[in-house]
Amino acid sequence: MRGGAAKLREKGPVVTVTIYHNPACGTSRNTLEMIRRSGEQPVVIEYLKTPPSRAELAGLIARMGIPVRDLLRRKGTPYDDLGLDDPKWSDDELIDFMMAHPILINRPIVVTDKGVRLCRPSEAVLDILPNPAIGSFTKEDGEVVAERKEPQGG
Repeated sequence: MRGGAAKLREKGPVVTVTIYHNPACGTSRNTLEMIRRSGEQPVVIEYLKTPPSRAELAGLIARMGIPVRDLLRRKGTPYDDLGLDDPKWSDDELIDFMMAHPILINRPIVVTDKGVRLCRPSEAVLDILPNPAIGSFTKEDGEVVAERKEPQGG
């Protein structure tokens, strides 16, 4: 379509959902499956293979509205070896560490028209999906996520 008209599908405008994903992470796999069950076909970025640029990462953090430290992953990373617990590190320095070691970026990060969220726990994605009605969903660990029929909030 031309002239800025919104692309339409049966249930409304096309929404782009992007997930910064690590297929080795159960939380990330669960989040991806919930997105797909909502009817979306997300853009999947395996961020360990294709890390965001520094500007993209800083932008994601700003849009999430979280402190840079809240995006750092400790388990299975060089976090302790690098001494990242030390409060001396500035936000810019912490982002530099994440750029040098993308495994330090916690996941999954999901971007939709409704916001950007670090989806831990995985069901946090439901708050930013255009259609959070995914039916009953059982996570890989056996936990059941209750069906959500109506969007939460505004």
